[in-house]
Amino acid sequence: MRIDEILEDRKPCFSFEFFPPKTEEGMENLFRAASELRRDDPAFVSVTYGAGGSTRNLTIEVTKKIKRELGMEAMAHFTVVGATVDELRGTLDEMRDAGIDNVLALRGDPPQGQDKWEKTDGGLEYSTQLARLISENYDFSIGAACFPEVHPEAPDMDHDIRFLKEKIASGVRFLITQLFFDNEFYFDFVKEARAAGIDVPIIPGIMPFTNYKQIKRITELCGAKIPDHFGEELEARKDNEDALKDLGVAYATLQCSDLLARGAPGVHFYTLNRSPATRAILSALRAARPWDRAMATV
Repeated sequence: MRIDEILEDRKPCFSFEFFPPKTEEGMENLFRAASELRRDDPAFVSVTYGAGGSTRNLTIEVTKKIKRELGMEAMAHFTVVGATVDELRGTLDEMRDAGIDNVLALRGDPPQGQDKWEKTDGGLEYSTQLARLISENYDFSIGAACFPEVHPEAPDMDHDIRFLKEKIASGVRFLITQLFFDNEFYFDFVKEARAAGIDVPIIPGIMPFTNYKQIKRITELCGAKIPDHFGEELEARKDNEDALKDLGVAYATLQCSDLLARGAPGVHFYTLNRSPATRAILSALRAARPWDRAMATV
C-alpha cells in the first residue's frame, strides 16, 4: 500500500527504520527486532542505504524480505550515489517487480573516503532529479528527507525551504525529518514549510538512544543539537549504562507525547535495528493517547 494513502487512513502513523547489516549475525538481529516490532502494528518500515550507496542490493533484498515474510509495508531508501540513470532505472524496475510501492528519494552521502559530493558520470546530481525520474516513469509513492535544523549544506532555512518546494513539485508526497532533540525546531520548521505552501505530511523522526558514545557520534554526523539541560543529564549518567538507557527512553517518550499532542501526524522511529526502547515508548504512547488532545494536525 502507498504510504501517502496510509497517512490519510492512519492517525497517528507510527513507523520504524532499519539499516542493512553487514554480517549474518546482524541480519538475524535485524529480523528478530523487526519480528518483535511487528506486534506493534507499524504503519510502515523503511530500510536505509549504506554510506555512498554501499548496500544498494542488500537494501532492496531486506525491503523485499520484510514485506514478503513479515507482511509489513516496507519502503526502500534510494540514492543517486555511484549509479548511472540506466542503473537507477534497473533498480527501480526490480523494486516495482517485487511489489514494493514506496521509495524514499535521496541524494545520498559521498562514498567512504570522499569528502566532497561529486556526480557520477551518466547519473543524477540532486534528489529532486531522482524524484522526478521516479514520478514520471513509475507509480511509487515517493517520500523525501527534510531538516528541521537546516540541511548541513544549505546556507539558511529560506534556501532549504525553496529546495524542499522543488522536491514536492518533482513528485514527493510526504516528508520524514532528520532526527532532532528539541521539538521547537520541528514546529518552527513545519510553520515555515506551511507558510511557503508545502502541504504534504511532515513526519518527525525520533531516535530513542541507549548509548552515550552513540548519541555523541550521531549528533556530530548529522548536526542535531542537544538542548543544554538534556546534555547536562546525559553527562551526569554517561558512565551508568542502565541510567542512560532509562533517560533515553524517558526523553524520547516525552518528545513523542508533546509532538503528538501538538498535532504531528505520527512518529518515525530510528530503531538502530533494536526493538526494546522503541516498543517501550510506543506502548506508553498508546496507553496515554496524547493525540486525543491535539487541536489540529501540523
